[in-house]
Amino acid sequence: MPGHRSITEAEKLAQAKLGGIAIRREQMAAVANIYRAAATVRHHLENSVLRGSDLTWTAFVVLWVVWVWGESETRHIAEEAGISKGTLTGVARTLESRGLLRRAGHPSDGRLVLLRLTDEGEAFMREVFPAFNEEEAFVTSQLSDEECRGLADGLRRVVLQVEERGEERRRELLGGAEPAPRRSGRRAKG
Repeated sequence: MPGHRSITEAEKLAQAKLGGIAIRREQMAAVANIYRAAATVRHHLENSVLRGSDLTWTAFVVLWVVWVWGESETRHIAEEAGISKGTLTGVARTLESRGLLRRAGHPSDGRLVLLRLTDEGEAFMREVFPAFNEEEAFVTSQLSDEECRGLADGLRRVVLQVEERGEERRRELLGGAEPAPRRSGRRAKG
């Protein structure tokens, strides 16, 4: 693949670039490898088991969240899936058009929307998830069960650190100010 570098090459390049800069290298490597592992696993799963089901990673995660949590408000599903409500709207429409998901108004608050799996969606997840899990086993096959438990525990602690203390840290870093609005990365037309 053009432009693709192995993890070993990337680590060597980063080491050469950062040479004399005082940084916490182990922590940098941990976070870089969290990102790289997540992207690599996502790419593999999208191009293997999910490709056959014509699902994106995001669509699968939305189905997973609704399958596990049951009928839920869209804001909670978006948060759990790690996506914006706008992204969820498009994904939900696609999944609804495929007969896997159903949208309904909230019974006591007309401003809210609930999502739930259809019977077809339930059957689909019962069929697809075992194949997905087989690929989870494949991508972790170089680790023992004990190493998988240790990795899962370590990553869980990373998540908890950010969930429990991230907001406090953000305020500290920004001197109490609110963060600037997110931008797409494009420059404003002027």
